[in-house]
Amino acid sequence: MKIIVDAMGGDNAPHSNVRGALAAVKEYGVEVILVGRGEDILQCLRSDGIGDLPKGIEIVHADQVVEMCDNPATAFREKKNSSLTVGLDLLKKGGGDAFVSAGSTGALLSAATLMVKRIRGIRRAALAPVVPTGKGGAVLIDAGATAECAPEYLLQFAFMGSYYADHVLGRPEPRVGLLNIGAEPSKGGELQKETHALLTKAGKEGRINFVGNVEAREAVYGEVDVIVADGYSGNIFLKTMEGTGGLLARELKAMFKKNLITKLGALCVKDGLMAFKKLMDSGEVGGTALLGISKPVIKAHGSSNDYAIKNAIRQAATFVSSGIIDDIVENIDHMRLEREEAG
Repeated sequence: MKIIVDAMGGDNAPHSNVRGALAAVKEYGVEVILVGRGEDILQCLRSDGIGDLPKGIEIVHADQVVEMCDNPATAFREKKNSSLTVGLDLLKKGGGDAFVSAGSTGALLSAATLMVKRIRGIRRAALAPVVPTGKGGAVLIDAGATAECAPEYLLQFAFMGSYYADHVLGRPEPRVGLLNIGAEPSKGGELQKETHALLTKAGKEGRINFVGNVEAREAVYGEVDVIVADGYSGNIFLKTMEGTGGLLARELKAMFKKNLITKLGALCVKDGLMAFKKLMDSGEVGGTALLGISKPVIKAHGSSNDYAIKNAIRQAATFVSSGIIDDIVENIDHMRLEREEAG
């Protein structure tokens, strides 16, 4: 299996991307194609005492880099020899099995949609991160790719998120919930009400395990395995969770460092604190799956270190092996509305 990695994407590129790729090759037995400025990549290897190109690593040169300040909608066209564009073109042509980038989310979404293309029948691709919950995490879909959604988009998100939770998280018949302000079917705006009716129908047909509306609090507790949302609401939910997790971690650290007694207390609960830190660390998951694209694409966090990149490559390999895209293609007729109904 070959995983294509954007070596120049992210705050810590290319060093973390190269080191993460080396670790993934060694630990997971995959092959990695590093796309980016060849000399910079080789210099990273030399700085780590590696003279010859290691087995399982290949370099494809691309001398341009998509920067965060570039227009995300057009950057891949304006910089045709960027690591992002060259890498996705390689994926499109079958030069690798999946693509991983820690670069601009907007540029990756635009480029993947227009170059690699959406699965036929899928109206919008969606960002589907695994967020920490009280019961081991849940797939949040969409987390910001499409701010304004139609009910059909959310219906498709529910199916795609369900397949991902089943195949990647190992949750047979995952519980699917619609993010809303209350549990009753009458809650929310027209988007939520219409979507609730569509998901209820799909649930009665046995195509997904829809359990109804879910409030943000219950979603965090782990009452569902898939949280379906429009990109606007989903992104707010995600950022709130990230901020809350960061605040809790900071306050706990300050509390335990207060004096000798609290430091001793920290030693007593060290294992629990480490488990909490691991639960809240996005680097443990590796990245966010971009679902709905015809080939596997993973968006790693912009601040990813080598450990996070390694895990993003692992996640990409799992995505390739999962059969999710085949499931979507086989069930696309159940995920679409007649055009007059969809608006």
